[in-house]
Amino acid sequence: MQIWVGLGNPGAEHALQRHNVGFMAVDAIAEAHRFDPWRRQFRGQIALGRVGAARVLLLKPATYMNDSGLSVGEAMRFYKLELTALTAFHDELDLAPFKVKTKVGGGAAGHNGLRSIDRLVGQDYRRVRFGIGHPGHKDRVTGYVLGNYAKAEMEPLTDMLGAVTAEAERLAAGEDARFMNEVALRLQG
Repeated sequence: MQIWVGLGNPGAEHALQRHNVGFMAVDAIAEAHRFDPWRRQFRGQIALGRVGAARVLLLKPATYMNDSGLSVGEAMRFYKLELTALTAFHDELDLAPFKVKTKVGGGAAGHNGLRSIDRLVGQDYRRVRFGIGHPGHKDRVTGYVLGNYAKAEMEPLTDMLGAVTAEAERLAAGEDARFMNEVALRLQG
């Protein structure tokens, strides 16, 4: 069993915000890989299914971003999983828009969702980072990440989520480098 947590904030008013790209990713994976319907559990929404040979629990915490670790911790304890079973999908200011990178461990880089998970379950889990770019000055960060994607960004956003969904089996198999390469190749075309 793997847990893939999409980070975001619940509610329709947050649905298209850059900070919610993690929710968008797990929604796309659930649909493309025909997961069970979403249901409430672990202080969030969960969907069970398979990505390739791997059994995956998708999780969207309903605790709001700053307390994402509460939801993640409950799910990890329930299934008695180690950090190696956890993947967090989240927005990344320090990556160019629509770039996708993975890494294991590291700091939170000011991301409150990651900070909450790090504090409550540990840091050595895999992160799938979705580039949103930086607004240029730290005073503009909050408004930027909580702002909606612009109409002109919808096509590249859809392409990025489609590429991640199409290559999700590589991620499930632990082929992180190949996953990143294949996603990048799909986005070049």
